[in-house]
Order: sequence, then C-alpha cells, then structure tokens
Amino acid sequence: MISTGSVIRKRILVVMAIFLGLAAALSAQLINLQVVRAQELQERAQRQWTSEAVIAPRRGAILDRNGMALAVSATAYTACVSPRQVKDARAFARIVAPALDMEEDDVFKKASDTGKGSVTLKRKLARETAQALKTLYASCRASGDDSLSGLYLQEDSGRYYPMGAFATQLLGLTTVDGVGQSGLEKSLDKYLAGRSGSRLAEVDGKGRALDYGAQEYIDAVDGGQVSLTIDYVIQSYVEQAAREALAVNSAKGVRIIAMNPQTGEILAMCVKPDYDPNDPPRNDVAALTALMRNRLVTDAYEPGSTFKILTSSIALDLGVTNVNEGFYCSGKTTVDGSTVRCWGNPHGAETMRQALQNSCNPVFVELGLRIGVERFYNYLDAFGIGAPTGVDIEGESAGILIARERVKRVDMARIGFGQSVAVTPIQLITAASAAVNGGRLMKPYVVSEIRAADGELILKNEPQLVARPISEATSAVMRDLLEGVVEEGGGRNAYIAGYRIGGKTGTAQVYVDGAVSSSTHIGSFIGFAPIDDPQIALLVIVDEADKSPDYGSVTAAPFARDILEKTLAYLGYAKRTEKAASLKDVAVPDVTGRTVKEAAAMLKEAGLQYMLSGAGARVVDQLPAPGAAMPEKSIVMLYAEGESAEQAGGMIEVPDVTGLSVVEANRLLLSYGFEMRVSGSGVAVAQTPQAGETALPSARVTVRFQTP
Repeated sequence: MISTGSVIRKRILVVMAIFLGLAAALSAQLINLQVVRAQELQERAQRQWTSEAVIAPRRGAILDRNGMALAVSATAYTACVSPRQVKDARAFARIVAPALDMEEDDVFKKASDTGKGSVTLKRKLARETAQALKTLYASCRASGDDSLSGLYLQEDSGRYYPMGAFATQLLGLTTVDGVGQSGLEKSLDKYLAGRSGSRLAEVDGKGRALDYGAQEYIDAVDGGQVSLTIDYVIQSYVEQAAREALAVNSAKGVRIIAMNPQTGEILAMCVKPDYDPNDPPRNDVAALTALMRNRLVTDAYEPGSTFKILTSSIALDLGVTNVNEGFYCSGKTTVDGSTVRCWGNPHGAETMRQALQNSCNPVFVELGLRIGVERFYNYLDAFGIGAPTGVDIEGESAGILIARERVKRVDMARIGFGQSVAVTPIQLITAASAAVNGGRLMKPYVVSEIRAADGELILKNEPQLVARPISEATSAVMRDLLEGVVEEGGGRNAYIAGYRIGGKTGTAQVYVDGAVSSSTHIGSFIGFAPIDDPQIALLVIVDEADKSPDYGSVTAAPFARDILEKTLAYLGYAKRTEKAASLKDVAVPDVTGRTVKEAAAMLKEAGLQYMLSGAGARVVDQLPAPGAAMPEKSIVMLYAEGESAEQAGGMIEVPDVTGLSVVEANRLLLSYGFEMRVSGSGVAVAQTPQAGETALPSARVTVRFQTP
C-alpha cells in the first residue's frame, strides 16, 4: 500500500518538472527573440513604426545637336494604398479598379494585405488619371464616406519621346520601371538614371505619420543630360523618305544613315519598320525585340556595287589603273572556271571612268585581281573593313571578311565588285567617306557630350582620326569619278540640278534558304554632297523591294536625292543658277505600247535616258509613270516584252548615236541588240553602219568619238 506522503512527493516533483519545463521553454524563447531573431524583429518593428518612401530621380534628357528634346522625363504618378487604413477592402476595390483600369480582385488583394504598411497599386499614371483619383477621394471625404481611406498618390516620372517614332532604334526605350532597355537608353543608363532618394517618417499602427515623430529626408540626384550629334531636321527628312521608300517599294525594310564625312558625326539614323516608343508593343516580346534592333550597326550584308568605291580607290592609289585606261566588257568573265556576269547587257569598250559609271562587274573583277590579296587586304584593313568601327552604339557587328590565308583568286575577283564580303552600313559609309574626304578614316560617333544635372561636363567626344588609307590626290580623283556616276552613269536618279552630287548605286544579293535568290535583292545608294567639299554622306538601303527591277538606282537613289536636296538647302547651300538653268526638270512621256526604238526616240527628245529590262521589241511598262517630273538626263526604266526583231529574222534600223557620249551611245545600241566598237573618245561624230540603215540586231556598229 502506497503511503499518502509518497503520492504527495510525486505530485510535487511532477509540478516542479512542469514549471522547470515551462521556465526552460520561456528562456529558450527569450533567447530566440532577444538573440537569434533580434535583428530580424528590430527591422520588422522599424518597418511597422516607420514609413519609407522612395524619391525617384528625374531621368536625364536626350537632346539633338541643336538642343531639341528627343527623350525627356515627364511627371507621372503612382497610386498606392495603406491596407491598415482601409475600412472596407471590397468597397475600396469596387471604386478604385475602374479608375485605374485594373481588375477588381487585384485591387482587393492589395488593399486587404494588412501585413504591409504600403502597397503600390499602379505606376506611371497620366496626370488625367491621377486627377480623377483625387476627385474621387475628395468626393468621398466630402460626403462622409471613408471607403477610400488609405489611398494616396506619389509623384513619379515617366519617359516621353516628343517626336514619337523618330530615331527609334538609336534612342531605344526604358522598361516600365524606368530602366534602360535598349538603344542609348540602355547603353547610357548609368548617366541618365540618376540616384534615388528617400523619405523616412515615424507612423502609428495604422500607418499614419506621427505629428511629432522623427523624419529623415535624402534628396534624389537627377540623371545627366546627353547631347547627340543627330540633327533633328535632317533626321526628319530621313524619317519621311524612309516611310515613303518602304511604302512605294513594298519593301521588307529600309535603312538610312547620314554622316558628316569630315568628322564622323552621325547626323541621322533610321530603320523601318519601327514603333512608337511612347506605346511599344510590350505584349509581343518577339516583335518588340526585332523592332528594337539597330540594323545599321548590327546586321552585315553583301554591299554589291557600292563597294566599287573602295576597289576604285585602292586600284587608283596603287597605280594599277588610271581613269582613262581602256577595258572591254563582253558581258561576262571567267576566273578559275567560275563565270562572273555583268549586271546587264555587255558594255563593250569603256574606260575605267566609264566602267564605274556603268558599274561594270568584269572590269572590277580585273581590278581586284590586279591588286592582289596582300595589297587588297592591307587597304581593307586601313578602311576598317572586317572590324567594328568603334561607334558608341551597342551591338555593333564586325562584318564578314574571308580570312587572308584562306582567300582564293575567285574570292578576290568577287570582292572587287562587292560580293564575298559583308559589311555593316556603318562600316560602309565610314569607309566610303574616307574615299572622298581627303583619305581620312574617321571614327563615327553619335554622343556629343554628357553633362551632370548640375551642368558639370562628364564626357565630350571630338572627331578622331583612325587611319589614312589613301592619299589626298586619290581622294580628289574619286570625288570627280563619283560626280560623273551621278551626272552620266547609273546614279543619275540622284542628280539634283544646281548641286554637285557624287555617289554610287548598288544591288546586293540576298540568300534565301542558303542559296542566292535571283528575284530578291537589296538596293542601295551612297552619296556625298557637295562633292567638291563633302559635308554630308548618305547611305540609303532598301531591303527586298517587291518590285522589278529592284536595282538601287530605282529603289534607293530617288529617295536619297530627296534627302540630299532638302539637307543642302537646310545647311545653307544655294543652288548654282547656271547649272539649274541648263538641267531642268522635264515630264516623263508615255512610251508604253511603243516599240523600243520609238520609246528611245521619245525619251531622247524629252531629254531623258533609259535602261531596258527584257529582250522584247515593245515596251509594256515604264518607271516612273508618265507625267512624273525628273531632271534632264535622268534614267527611265523600260520593261520590254514580245518577239524581238532577231527572233523574227528581220532587219532593224540602226539608231543615230552622233552627239552622244560613249556611255549613252553604247546603251542605245545595246537596247537594239547591236554591239558597239569604239574609236577615239569624247562624243560620237560618225558611225558605221550609218543611222537609218538596216542591219541584224547582232551586228557590230563602229562609232568614232572625238573630243569637242
């Protein structure tokens, strides 16, 4: 039998054990709260009795060279809620959601999250939306309704692009949080963003500021101001021309860049299609990513005949040819078993000057082979081909140049006329500028200077000489040759009466499924003005125009002409009246339905030249359309179909070429199917067979030229 004393002692021991256990648990909890979790709990307590508001800095502006704002920060608002002050989260959501264009459930979840002192409802509100919220809040308070208790607004800043879709890829855009996402907004973010400030205040349990609580305020530091070399006036000309070129040519894309060839300053950059950075398509990430890419610096392409500017410069600088050296184009040439064809009908006898005007591939094959691998590559290195230019725009590609040790003779032949080499547009215009500016390769740049918010100069760029690939004398010859291309050759559609323009057209290959497409090309024109002292270099590229032919002379040159004419007038260059009087605009006659012979005569009478597409005897279409105004000696494209005279076995009348230049006479005779044999130089003074006689289209016509 257990005694009563023993039971009592056991109960006392149990009670003591319980008390000891509770004491141990309490001690452990105290250690956990005061030691282990002390810092966490202190921070949590601080969050509960303090309120911290971030003071956003104003993002710096991006200006053009004239001080015109291209990207600025405007006042925006952020709608916030203090959940602990909300009386009825459901009623709050029902009123606020429509005003903020938000889902009611989303607002309800945020307004009922009492574990947080403050929750952001929506950022980047327009002034009108913010005012509507203020009106709602005031109406509720006036009527004694506290449904919107806890709602408040904070001032913020939003990015705004005053010009809309304007230099879009160059400027780039920011994220919804105001962080640089692409373009200069991204690459210069550390200068533009500034530094956030903060406001710290003691609050009560419901998040209301205490009247006598401590406060701490740290000022925000606004972002710096960036000034560009871009000229918004020239950029506006480029934007308009790019939109028109895209529409008229039904093209896949248009790329245009303008530069000061003397300094390397970029005056305009435009890539179409693009988007309005004020309302970017953020819901389509793939589309936005593609549209954000600045293809003037990121994408390399085979330049085609515009590259002949460099080949000509190198050949002349080395002395392997001269402007009066005679060549003969039979329409094709063979290099190591590979046939290279000229772009059109055979040019026959021609000088080096005329070969550039005619853009004759076989002649430039010959020049490339004469130069040789080592010398050609040394010059290409000096021109910056195959390496980034170092332009201050992110994402620049180096282009593609076959390694010197692997290049073959046939590769050299093709590089000579712009194939088997890929360049970016920024590379090409930079190198070509060196060919006309006295032989100086300048580093391109677009950022002129950056200043801090207080005006302190942070960065300033100046013109930088990179290399001297050719001599001043060679450059002077190139200026003369390129002016001849515009006045007498394939660049005629860029001619501007009263201004001295030099340039070169190009029609580049496009690869489709790994093979060269025969129907799709990249048409381009690169021009310089005024050519005797170039102050503007312009490259217009039309990607995959949905028209035929899609030569650069047709798709790109007319739009380059428009930009250059407006830009020269804007820069203060007056037209030479004597030139304007001698070369005026004329109306294009309607030659559709006519024989090629009749059409040629009508165009000649109107003061125009022509280019023939097709081997038929009758014109079925023409470009430009009848009635269009073009400068004298401009080129009209004729599309010929039907049975030719040769196919019919008939004789045709030999046209009169007297008074024409070698290029003009050769073009006219080739359009009839005749081959020209040249004697002398200058203008045509005699021909055999004579004009009016009949001959088979395959006959050879000997033309004697004489210098006036």
